[in-house]
Amino acid sequence: GLAFEDELPIKETNPLRPLSPYAVSKVAQDLMGYQYFMSYRLPIVRTRGFNHEGPRRGDVFATSNFARQIAEIEAGRREPVIHVGNLAARRDYTDVRDIIRGYWLLLQQGEPGEVYNLASGRAWAIQEILDFLLGESRVRSIAVKEDPARLRPSDVPVLVGDAAKARKAVGWAPEIPFERTLRDLLGYWRQRLAGVRS
Repeated sequence: GLAFEDELPIKETNPLRPLSPYAVSKVAQDLMGYQYFMSYRLPIVRTRGFNHEGPRRGDVFATSNFARQIAEIEAGRREPVIHVGNLAARRDYTDVRDIIRGYWLLLQQGEPGEVYNLASGRAWAIQEILDFLLGESRVRSIAVKEDPARLRPSDVPVLVGDAAKARKAVGWAPEIPFERTLRDLLGYWRQRLAGVRS
């Protein structure tokens, strides 16, 4: 949701300001979990995972979509042009394998009723991600073209989270460098297009 620059990094105490129906559904789930803890004492631990990424990620997300387009270009299945949306947005990315480990640790050791952020604490510009993936490409001459259909009606300029509470509670911190995540994601799309399942 919406966060102002002076509120960054986002802590668990920041106000929730969802900007899409999807985000509203996440806030509703968070509140429902808290309500069930308060009303029925169910041992619910809430998590707020910031953007997480990894192999097998659906191509409706920018990172995976870029990787798929690059793999298709490398395979000769499309012209050497990548279609993009807003490249200025900055997001806090963590490898999904680290996020799952965080969920597991919090499920076992987190305090019921509490909420914990899972985040890397670093914001990547979408442009940086695209540049990194292009640098990993086997094709050196790929054009980038903005596609208005890929622009969101409301887009938050920057999201970066503070996972200090999870680190203190269960010792969680990301271990997989995001560059490896992106390489693994590109490798997944290369294998998928070659007909090999990972």
